[in-house]
Amino acid sequence: MAVLSLIIGGSGSGKSASLRNQDAKKSLLIQPNKGKSLPFKSTEWRKKFNAKDTSGSLYISDNYTTVHKVMDAAVKAGKKTIIVDDSNYFMQNESLRRVAETGYTKFSEIAKSYIELINHCSSLPDDVTVYIMTHIQEDDRGIMKPKTVGKMIDNQVCLEGLFTIVFRCYEREGKHYFSTKTNGFDCVKTPMGMFDDSEVDNDLAVIDAAIREYEGI
Repeated sequence: MAVLSLIIGGSGSGKSASLRNQDAKKSLLIQPNKGKSLPFKSTEWRKKFNAKDTSGSLYISDNYTTVHKVMDAAVKAGKKTIIVDDSNYFMQNESLRRVAETGYTKFSEIAKSYIELINHCSSLPDDVTVYIMTHIQEDDRGIMKPKTVGKMIDNQVCLEGLFTIVFRCYEREGKHYFSTKTNGFDCVKTPMGMFDDSEVDNDLAVIDAAIREYEGI
């Protein structure tokens, strides 16, 4: 079973920027939307991953079935880290495609497909780390949690409950951080002893190394 982490944060909070020191050759970045460039020089991250050339590090699609297959192919090709950027757009894009549909069934199916994506990530080999990045929203109690496409999905599933590791990315005085412990108003959590500090720099390479050391992989 792969080691999954959820990373929540607002737009521009530093989620994507955290990839700047991550080894692109050993990683696969999945983006559901075209046209988003990474906020740093990213020549290696621009190379597309495909069946003919598995050395690439980028795959763009919001088709769940295709993404599942690409993840499997990437791991088979030797990739050790999978990053799903802006993952909430899987739900949002599907919701927009089905905007003419009425009733609750649509939202149940949208939630089901997203949960199946997370479950597929979890089914990857033990030595693989997966980072699910998503935008943030506040619930009625003021608690910061992963963004979905509506209360009907929020009422059906607690996304953060599917993860043992949840980070929140934020900016303070021009610097970006990942929080490792909850402030009482978010869903952040990490296993005891994984991180000594309540916040760390938004450097995914450092975070990935800490997780791998803790998990012994």
